[in-house]
Amino acid sequence: MSATPLGDFLRARREAIKPQDVGLPEYGRRRVKGLRREEVALLAGMSSDYYVRLEQGRESSPSPQVVEAVARALRLDAFATEHLWRLVQPPEARTWRHGAATAVDPQLLRLMDGWTTAPAFVLGPALDILACNPMAAALHEGFSPADNLARMVFLDPAGREFYQEWERAAHSCAAELRAAYGHDPGDPRVAEVVADLSAGSPEFAELWARHDVKPKTQEGKHLRHPRVGDLHILFSAFTVNSAPHQQLVVYQAEPAGPTAQAFERLRARTENQVTVS
Repeated sequence: MSATPLGDFLRARREAIKPQDVGLPEYGRRRVKGLRREEVALLAGMSSDYYVRLEQGRESSPSPQVVEAVARALRLDAFATEHLWRLVQPPEARTWRHGAATAVDPQLLRLMDGWTTAPAFVLGPALDILACNPMAAALHEGFSPADNLARMVFLDPAGREFYQEWERAAHSCAAELRAAYGHDPGDPRVAEVVADLSAGSPEFAELWARHDVKPKTQEGKHLRHPRVGDLHILFSAFTVNSAPHQQLVVYQAEPAGPTAQAFERLRARTENQVTVS
């Protein structure tokens, strides 16, 4: 078993690659899943002993040349390569510290509340929903509670119906949590969320073991709200300067389209709820 987050990552990515994927011959029955350590070393142009020490956590300060060579050998994309660079940093060099801020800037809260036609919410590193405007609260009203995006996807029965592309949403959540883990493997809240999801969802446990890495990016989503129907949304995620490890997420609809009309019905629901209360 690997002794470090770096070793775990290297082993998982090595096991995900078939020899034919990288132009290596495959003879007979293989006792290992994916590539052998010596095959990665060969592809990276280093000694097998050095790579074994790296994967086993006995080599803690690889040179930039080694990191880049390993990234190429394992066919890492830009996100996974950035994750690898974070994992090779010593703990004292990390800019992310345990216990990222959970308080949301009051000015940001006022700004979000002023967006009456677009759901907006603030996420913490562990995908906790730290704050949301009335539109976002109405959007997620089918969840009980709407507290953490990953929990909502994997553990809340409403998630399978709300996220129409559930497998895509599940993969994104696991990969986003893995990216947060790379910034600070010792973050207690990330560890708590990962433990809860691993215990309650075999699908999450399988995805987490793959070590896929992907921060939140701009892409479309297909959602189904229990009261206003199908939503084909666009979204943007922004870093919050006052709390760099928080993200502001804003959902948008194409103007004058069916989703914009559904958002209008959602806005009407928020106004009715305010009137009733």
